[in-house]
Amino acid sequence: MPAPARVEATATTLEWIARLQAMHGPLAFYQSGGCCEGSAPLCYSKAELRVGQHDVLLGEIGGCPFYIRENQFEYWRHTQLIIDVVKGGGEGFSLEGPEGISFLTRSRVFTDEEVGELAARGEPPRAA
Repeated sequence: MPAPARVEATATTLEWIARLQAMHGPLAFYQSGGCCEGSAPLCYSKAELRVGQHDVLLGEIGGCPFYIRENQFEYWRHTQLIIDVVKGGGEGFSLEGPEGISFLTRSRVFTDEEVGELAARGEPPRAA
């Protein structure tokens, strides 16, 4: 059995990613742990998102890279992030806000078996 994805997206999220890509081109996500957006997943133009040595690439959703800060990853490492959509715009940092929706992070704790599979696979790489 392959190791589970660390980040996944709902079908509605994938639809919104496709719409936003049609409007803005390639996208990238960053799991915020900041003060302004709380712990919301932020959607940016891929060209505008600057990742650093302390950022971790969790995986991809809808063909878009999804990053998280190293210290946030330590907090979330035992959970799978599931990116969903809710009605209502965010604070404006994320591209979906003007569309009247917000991306939302839901999570579930990995099973003991999944933790073992993830350990066998190794941790996600740091961003370059």
